[in-house]
Amino acid sequence: MKLNKRSNVILLGSMLTIAAVGCKTNHLGTTPLPGAGTAHLAAGPGKPLIEDGNKAASSGIASTAITDPDLRKDWPRDHEIFKTDTVHFDYDSSVIKDGEKPKVAAVADYFKAHSLDALQIEGHCDERGTEEYNRALGEHRALALREELIRLGIDASRIDTVSFGEDRPAEPGHDESAYRKNRRGEFVLEKHQNLAGLNSP
Repeated sequence: MKLNKRSNVILLGSMLTIAAVGCKTNHLGTTPLPGAGTAHLAAGPGKPLIEDGNKAASSGIASTAITDPDLRKDWPRDHEIFKTDTVHFDYDSSVIKDGEKPKVAAVADYFKAHSLDALQIEGHCDERGTEEYNRALGEHRALALREELIRLGIDASRIDTVSFGEDRPAEPGHDESAYRKNRRGEFVLEKHQNLAGLNSP
């Protein structure tokens, strides 16, 4: 009887050891973040963690930063690079006019070629209307431009939006000529200094 108990204990110990070894998992790469677009995990050791078109990053930190607005908030901003692509809107409207869509397409082309950069879209209004209304309208304009970029193939996780309402006029006048310039959406490049070399075409 003692022999049987001892045999059972040895058998049980062996089974637990086999189960533990059999359940061991080898993890390769990292888990992709939701909305990370076309990023792919590496197939094994020694390969890049991210591949996106013709661009590649050798660090998983870069992939997290590109999809996390909180990590991008300290990236340098370039307000000049897309200055000529500023989109103008009709009075009290957030609809992108057909004549303005090539500007959005040009911005999309840039981001297709620079897969580690991100974008902030600023929504602006003229001074007419209440401050609250203009803040909401500026947000609608920024979101309309974001949706158009997403439609053109840019990953939503790379695009931030902000509304300044009437607070930052491009033209300080109080006539229709000034109002026309102030009803706008501006594109601001978000570029991390440490990734500058990886973004070169």
